[in-house]
This record gives sequence, structure tokens and C-alpha cells, in this order.
Amino acid sequence: MKFLIVGGDLRMAWLAALLQRQGHGVCSFALDEAPAELTGSCALTPCAMMDADCVVLPLPVLGPGGGLNAPLSAFSYDIEDIFAALPKTAVVCGGLAGEPVLRAAAEQGLHFTDYFKREELVALNALATAEGAIDVILRASPLTIWDSRVLITGYGRIGKLLAPRLRALGARVSISARNEGDKAYIRANGFEALDTRTLGPELSSFDTIVNTIPVRIFERDRLKQISPSALCLDLASRPGGFDLDAAKELGRNVVWALGLPAQIAPATAGRIIGETVLNILREKAAQKEE
Repeated sequence: MKFLIVGGDLRMAWLAALLQRQGHGVCSFALDEAPAELTGSCALTPCAMMDADCVVLPLPVLGPGGGLNAPLSAFSYDIEDIFAALPKTAVVCGGLAGEPVLRAAAEQGLHFTDYFKREELVALNALATAEGAIDVILRASPLTIWDSRVLITGYGRIGKLLAPRLRALGARVSISARNEGDKAYIRANGFEALDTRTLGPELSSFDTIVNTIPVRIFERDRLKQISPSALCLDLASRPGGFDLDAAKELGRNVVWALGLPAQIAPATAGRIIGETVLNILREKAAQKEE
């Protein structure tokens, strides 16, 4: 099978290398600053890509400026130009696509699948994020994890994976949620359950606060309740859970750790994307046979 890997960070470079080792034909674009031993190269021209069976775009597809997410390229690219050059017969996959990407793909008649909506990817991505969070805490906090008080806001995939790992290292872990069912599961798993909606003075007792909720829940009033010596680690995607301007004014230590899997385990993160894309291709092939 022939793959075209377009843009992204080291995860995509490792993905290209993995697919090559598996015997697939691999071409890469907008990865020109990746380690040469990991990627092949090609020019973005219709003739160079007309025989690609699958095109894999990065996670997320778009960068902060709205163009292709391509931190390993010295150039910028419009996603519309990328889509216009892709073969219409290829399966096109990308992560956290969003409406502009889906609309642009549809306008070009492309078959687009968002691999970040696949449970096998988001579960393992959450695991890598949880491990990365522990790494950040160890480096950014003056305290040991052992015997420290940690609050995790949100009991989604990351919270469920991070909490027992922190407890295994000796932390005293509390978890906040809004859903009563989630709070019941938190207690059933042996953690203190708090209500995210009513967090207040108790925030001052925590040495580390880890947010996993992509909603601005730590505005100025709540930030004032947090100890100036505490580490605030935000794992949420944009817009994040902390008011960064207010945190800076108040002298609160906030670390917004976006894309931890790419930073701490790009090879594993690339393999997870690859396994998910191959699952998508197998399922599409089975559907054609039915």
C-alpha cells in the first residue's frame, strides 16, 4: 500500500518510518526538517501523489494560524491547496479536523476520516498524556509526588488514567467532576470526589492542580484561591482551563502542556496513529467486499 504523510510533528515522522519498516510505500511532504533517517520526501504535485492509496494528515490538521499544521517545515501551506493536489481515490485521514477542514475536503470530493474520533486512538493517546503529565510534574514542581496533594479536574479518559498512576507514586489525589455518576465512580475508586462547579477555598490546600477540561474554569476569582507555590498543569486543548493572563498577573505557576504525546513519546504516538489508520483502511476494505 502507498502512503503519503503530510505535515505534522515528530509523531508523523515516526509514523512514516514505521510504515516503511512494514513494507509500505511511503512519501512525505512538509516534514523537511524531520530527521532524515525517518522520512522519505516528495514534491507536492498531482503527478507525485496520484497513486497514493492513503493520505495521513497531522493531529491536529490545522496549526494555530489556520494553515496546515507543519512545525517541521520552513514553509506554510493552505489546506485547500493541499486537498486540491490529492488523488480523489485515496482515503484521507487526519486528527481533530474541525468544520473548515471537513468542508474543504468535501469541496474537493475527498473521502475524509477523522482518526481522533476513534476510541482506540484517543484511549492510548490519553495514556501517553497521563505519562507525560507525570514527567512535567516531576520537572516543574519543587515537591515530590509522594505525599503531595493533587487535584485533577475532570474525570474523562485522561483523569481516569492519571489518577491511579499518581496515587501509585504516593500522591493524595482528589478529583472534581460535575456529573453525579462520575463523582460516584471517583469515590468507588477510592479518591476524594469534589464538585467542579463549587471549587473554592479548598483549592489552597493542593500542591498540584491538573486540569483536563477544555473549558475556562479557572478564572481570576478561582486563581486567587490557589496557593502561589502550587503547580497548575493544564492538559486541556484550546481554549484551556486557566485564564493565563490573570494567572500571570497573580503570580500563579501555570504550565499549559499541549501535545504531550508528541513531546515525550513521539515514536509511540506515531505508532498509535498508524495502528488506527490501518484499522480504518481494513474496515473500509471490508465494507467494499460486503
